[in-house]
Amino acid sequence: MVVVGSGLAGLLVALRTAPSVPVVLITKTALGEGTTAYAQGGIAAALGPDDSIGQHVTDTLAAGAGLCDAQVVRDAIAAGPSSIATLQRIGVRFDRDGTTLALGREGAHSADRIVHAGGDATGARVVAALRRAVRAEPRIEVREHTRVREILLGEGRVRGVLTEVPTGALGSISAHAVVLATGGAGQLFSRTTNPVTATGDGVALAALAGAAVADLEMIQFHPTALAVGASPLPLISEAVRGAGAYLRAPDGARFMVDEHPLAELGPRDVVARAVARTALAGGGEVTLDLRHLDRDWVHARFPTVSAVCAEAGLDLARDLIPVTPAAHYAMGGVLADLTGRTTVLGLYAIGECAATGLHGANRLASNSLLEAAVMAVRCADDLAVGGGDWAACDPLAPSLPTRAARPTGDARGVPELMWTAMGLERNERGLAGALATLEDRRAGADADARDALMLARLSITAARHRAESRGAHYRSDLPEPRPEWARRIAWLGGQPYAVPVTHHHVGDPQLAKEAA
Repeated sequence: MVVVGSGLAGLLVALRTAPSVPVVLITKTALGEGTTAYAQGGIAAALGPDDSIGQHVTDTLAAGAGLCDAQVVRDAIAAGPSSIATLQRIGVRFDRDGTTLALGREGAHSADRIVHAGGDATGARVVAALRRAVRAEPRIEVREHTRVREILLGEGRVRGVLTEVPTGALGSISAHAVVLATGGAGQLFSRTTNPVTATGDGVALAALAGAAVADLEMIQFHPTALAVGASPLPLISEAVRGAGAYLRAPDGARFMVDEHPLAELGPRDVVARAVARTALAGGGEVTLDLRHLDRDWVHARFPTVSAVCAEAGLDLARDLIPVTPAAHYAMGGVLADLTGRTTVLGLYAIGECAATGLHGANRLASNSLLEAAVMAVRCADDLAVGGGDWAACDPLAPSLPTRAARPTGDARGVPELMWTAMGLERNERGLAGALATLEDRRAGADADARDALMLARLSITAARHRAESRGAHYRSDLPEPRPEWARRIAWLGGQPYAVPVTHHHVGDPQLAKEAA
């Protein structure tokens, strides 16, 4: 088996699979350098005495704005506690409150259910433990600073990968299964919290191999990136607002109390748009205010954020911290089920590069690392029993093309174009103009640029197709959600398809009973 990517999803699936299947783990930088390592937030799981699986499900569906697959949500949330236990067995030491795990709260959660490690260093601690375990596993061959350039196909299924090393030398690896765990695509935007590795190459590789992609219009913008310097912008974790921080307009007034019943803890799309509008209207910066909280407690609880602010000459506990929205998480990606199976035989996608229907139109905070852990375990279990021999989405399979055409073009300026046309607010004129600009690019030879251009085109096309506003997808020319668009959209061969889902709305009696 080949695993591409070395965040939580990639490292864990390699560890879980290695006892039964030899693994080659490929990562384009050093092992463990990716989005997971930057995750300040924690992992959501219903562990507290005042919480339940049903409450977590209800919160996830509410945030997803009608696009979640309810069965996927139920299955993933139910696996949350066991996922935390799995990571603990591998060596992750989560923060404790006495003898029990310490639980925090973030935006749109109705209970304290966020597990952290090292305060706001959860991602780094998780990656460190998994990396040690992977290094110690003799059945995992790690190839660092290596890129996958193509998924190799034969007789209708995956046969391996084409690789490239920094010298430009190409090679190939034969494999019965390929697992994409490549993370997100924040680097498609000029303003992002994502590291330079988050280029969306896994989604492009899958699309070029003929796999269906879905929900590419759904990009989550984090409301509070530190508004200092160039991208990637340091993240000011939502846990900071969960701990009681206020958002203030340029004139010093709190404004979120008038925007949402949960104020600063409202859904991320609501908070992000409010921050952007308030900054524009006020002609200055929106700031995060923790001055009413205990100084020593703030620095102890948020050591990573405190250090980042200190580098910028700011004291997290005593200064007003300038913040701005930035591209943060891709709800869309390669169409997959919770085991990672895609519409191409033998090709799996797990973690942020997958689109499972868990997040819907707006990811609930800290459900991302949960999804990565759940999918890694399920994917490994499937592979251990000889998986990879069927397509996940049968209704789409008859339309499956054998291979998508690799686009050509110059990708310079794409991040600025995407931020303008595909940012917090979109409209038909801007989207159509951006797509025309991208289609008019001259041929180029760089594979990374071609992949970025392809993903940008697919995302803009998806945003034009969804003629409404829903969750993270906000169109100023169509500002209201429309019931007929309460469905996920997959793309194959340039054509849109409705993805079959199991809908259970927030008011569903069964969910209400579980929440109670």
